[in-house]
Amino acid sequence: VPALATEPRFAQRLRQCLEQERLLDGRYGLQRVPGGRVAVPVLPDKLSQLCLPAEVPCELLGIQDPVPSRAARRRSPAQRLREELRRLLGAGWSGELERDVPHAWQRHGDLVLLSEDSFRAEPWERLGSALWETVAKALGARRVARRGRVMPDGMRSPRVTLLLGQHGWVEHVDNGIRYTFDVTKCMFSPGNITEKLRVASLPCSGEVVVDLYAGIGYFTLPFLVHAGAAFVHACEWNSHAVEALHRSLVLNGVRDRCHIHSGDSRQLQLRDVADRVNLGLIPSSEEGWPVACRVLKKATGGVLHIHHNVETRPVPATPQSAVLLAERGSPEPASPGEEAQHGGEETLGARLRPEWQSWAEGTATRIQGLLAELHGRPWRSSVLHIEPVKSYAPHVHHLVLDLECRPVLP
Repeated sequence: VPALATEPRFAQRLRQCLEQERLLDGRYGLQRVPGGRVAVPVLPDKLSQLCLPAEVPCELLGIQDPVPSRAARRRSPAQRLREELRRLLGAGWSGELERDVPHAWQRHGDLVLLSEDSFRAEPWERLGSALWETVAKALGARRVARRGRVMPDGMRSPRVTLLLGQHGWVEHVDNGIRYTFDVTKCMFSPGNITEKLRVASLPCSGEVVVDLYAGIGYFTLPFLVHAGAAFVHACEWNSHAVEALHRSLVLNGVRDRCHIHSGDSRQLQLRDVADRVNLGLIPSSEEGWPVACRVLKKATGGVLHIHHNVETRPVPATPQSAVLLAERGSPEPASPGEEAQHGGEETLGARLRPEWQSWAEGTATRIQGLLAELHGRPWRSSVLHIEPVKSYAPHVHHLVLDLECRPVLP
């Protein structure tokens, strides 16, 4: 960063002069430099316009690690990003381009993952690598990637383009658990954090768990790291997710308590091993129900955690709910290809909808029938809990049913 170095007694006078002439680089503050002098930052593209009073002796130098000004430290990352982009584009900046700049993004370590609709206007493309270097600098990142639509391949594979950097491997920490994955090959869903926290608090000490849709370890790792499961059988058919899960197990020191079954979980050969089964697949985990019944311990049974998207009739608005919703603000719409995560009154205002109870009871009856048919004797199933994870779309809720399944003793 170019700066003018002067004696301490002239520093404020120099700063005022630069500010009046609109030459001061407000991103950075005054700072000490060798020789007992003070450096005042100058806008790089304004150096040719310098015309200072003779009574302020100074010389031009470059600062390698400039200190951000107090005002810059108070700015939000989105504000910093817009300011840097305005500076990069100069006279080419326009309202149309500003609408193309993202307000939010995902951060994974030193990588920023932008939404699909970010920087799509043609002028951005002309900037090439300068654009992505500016974005990285403004957001305090080293790598930049952009998300595309999720591919309809049954594995929710992301279309992600790496724009700055050499590779897409990142590390993300949730609730003290280290997840590592390649953003260009695997998805990470921050919307499931409440369910991951709940799983981490379950009393699983000494239990064997089967996770039928493990992915990169969303629930496998909380079961092992926090819930105290003795062993987890993790099933996953996406080879990239399998590699990520293996690395995360090593990172968290639990590799010896997990076996990864790579392939289609419907073909899983395990039987009679599980105290608990996780079926974390939406919109429906129904195809995994027969497998879940087979892996449950036939002598004692266990608990199934069944994920499902349930459609709910809209609740008529009341004056109170309208006020609450206005206070909280409308939920942000999801980007195309991203899971919608609606907040507000629709989720918070309903503790147990009739449709949720009806779905849970119907599921319990069907699972009970599958178990009785499988083992040739009666079983009972009891609804322990119905957990709303999030609103997946308008009037569609992602739910988890905790279902206790036990054989009926003779």
